[in-house]
Amino acid sequence: MTLDLYNAIDLSDYTPVSDLAEASTMPARWYTDPRILELEKTRIFHKTWQPVGRADQVRRPGDFFTCDVVGQPLVVTRGLDNQLRAFYNVCPHRAGNVAVGQGNRKSLQCRYHGWTYDLHGKLLNAPEFEGVKNWNKADVCLHPVRAEEWGPWIFVNLDPAAEPMEAIYGTINREILSKGFDLGKMSLVERRDYVIDCNWKVYVDNYLEGYHLPMAHPGLFKELDYDQYRVDTFRYYSSQYAPIRPVAPGAEVRDRRYVRTEAEAEALYYWIFPNVMLNVYLDNTSINIIIPLGTDKTLTIFEWYFQQPGTGEGWDSMQTIIQFSDQIQQEDIEIVENVQKGLQSNAYDRGRFSALRENGVHHFQSLVHEFLTQQP
Repeated sequence: MTLDLYNAIDLSDYTPVSDLAEASTMPARWYTDPRILELEKTRIFHKTWQPVGRADQVRRPGDFFTCDVVGQPLVVTRGLDNQLRAFYNVCPHRAGNVAVGQGNRKSLQCRYHGWTYDLHGKLLNAPEFEGVKNWNKADVCLHPVRAEEWGPWIFVNLDPAAEPMEAIYGTINREILSKGFDLGKMSLVERRDYVIDCNWKVYVDNYLEGYHLPMAHPGLFKELDYDQYRVDTFRYYSSQYAPIRPVAPGAEVRDRRYVRTEAEAEALYYWIFPNVMLNVYLDNTSINIIIPLGTDKTLTIFEWYFQQPGTGEGWDSMQTIIQFSDQIQQEDIEIVENVQKGLQSNAYDRGRFSALRENGVHHFQSLVHEFLTQQP
């Protein structure tokens, strides 16, 4: 099916060039064609490490939670041997689900016909299945999925042949540790979900450049030193340098939300292909996860994690950070929804990049092309 889909789609209208000054953007059709989205699911989202939940959801032996990776139902478990595992949430008998929600169990049971599996995925019991020929209970098990714990999150990868998470996240993890940050000590404080009327790539494009800050985010623009803002690209991720604008000697600070401190100067901002944004500070971390719901509809998940959030001034500071982030998100929503409308117009096909400001977008679009056009 996937190969047939690939062969049915003409992707020859876009070949990215490495020279940013010569490059053109991805064609509008790549944001609006439902067949391209289906190919992206199998070629991109099913072959990359996807965050699906939190480590504290499977802290104890027997803990489990269900999740979804662009239409593929999964269940993540902590076995009685304390090993983290993940499986397709699909019973091999008649495709019923073996888990709902989250909880703690010693086994998983299909809610259709009662087939029961241990937390290793092996079939324990198949009611009333005596007399079935050429069938062996010992050969039946849930289909496994690779799962890893990183910081406060659980990641999965549907591709058994994909590179280990260390190959992509290892450098990021070492940089975070070298700066003295400890993601493992962060706890979830708040989550907000936004359903946005745009293609998922439109949202990622927007995140990966600061070119729109002066026009679209006047509040944020006032806080950042725009002249020093830059995006550094690596093989499968990019990082942003966005320093807080210093306050001039003797100037008033009452109209500023932030004043540069040593902690803020050391902040780390990452985008990891295809859909994860990570913002790391000494006392808090936020993760943004971008999930396609349709060619013109995207779910963006914002989660904020803090170390020992407490009360009083610490709590007030957290709420300030969250509210400011929400303000920026609302401004971005207006932008990306209008861009999606523009991409569907007769007047637009593709554009050009700012050689000074849009290298991160070019990097992302080149990776999309690479993953979609690679031979299966």
